[in-house]
Amino acid sequence: MRIATFNINGIKARLPRLLEWLDETKPDVACLQEIKSQDDGFPADEFEKAGYQAIWHGQKSFNGVAILAKDGLSLTERMRGLPGDESDDQARYLEAEVEGVVIANLYLPNGNPQPGPKFDYKLAWMERLRARMAAIWTEERPAVVLGDFNVIPEDKDVWSPPAMSDDALMQPASRDAYARLLGDGWTDAIDTLNPRGGVWTFWDYQRGAWQRDHGFRIDHCLLSPELADRLVAAGVDKDARGREKASDHAPVWVEVRD
Repeated sequence: MRIATFNINGIKARLPRLLEWLDETKPDVACLQEIKSQDDGFPADEFEKAGYQAIWHGQKSFNGVAILAKDGLSLTERMRGLPGDESDDQARYLEAEVEGVVIANLYLPNGNPQPGPKFDYKLAWMERLRARMAAIWTEERPAVVLGDFNVIPEDKDVWSPPAMSDDALMQPASRDAYARLLGDGWTDAIDTLNPRGGVWTFWDYQRGAWQRDHGFRIDHCLLSPELADRLVAAGVDKDARGREKASDHAPVWVEVRD
């Protein structure tokens, strides 16, 4: 089974690129972030034509997450919205089960500018995420928590640490919160197979970042022990970033044995 994550940065604006990528790579499951679409505007019919069923949690102009699964696979929604704060109405979390694998798709807050309320919200969200991941852990089932974490875990995950030193993505508090997730026993698939780093998943639209390969890694796939034991491969579909009207993120994927 190939499970992928892709911050599409506007599903309507990037729909041709998204359908192109689905046709070329044919992931069994594709988790999308920043769909930037209300529920009634989600192009489910386009995915049906491409052979995918979908569930989604939308929000007008901002955020929004979706999970696609190939036709014929069992897809059951488990949760929408991250628990722990009833006042939080941002569409950033969607959880499902596909063929017995728990899929938790997230778009973690950016946190800029920092310090400030947006950074405080980011750290609080990460604590709530850790609590939800702990609940999933207790089920002792194959599970993957994936998406745009908006955290650069280590200096090896960015083209220039000094260039990003003031960004919320690289603050010690952000990194510590991410490290605690791994410390709870989750496996960072990309890092496990690329321990020396140098793998990017995001290139800004500004300052020629793509052309100069000035990127960093913020899209992650964290596997439970039950799924980490089945890990075959993981990678980044970097070519997708270089296409016309592309997202500023590239798709990230893991492949696990059935």
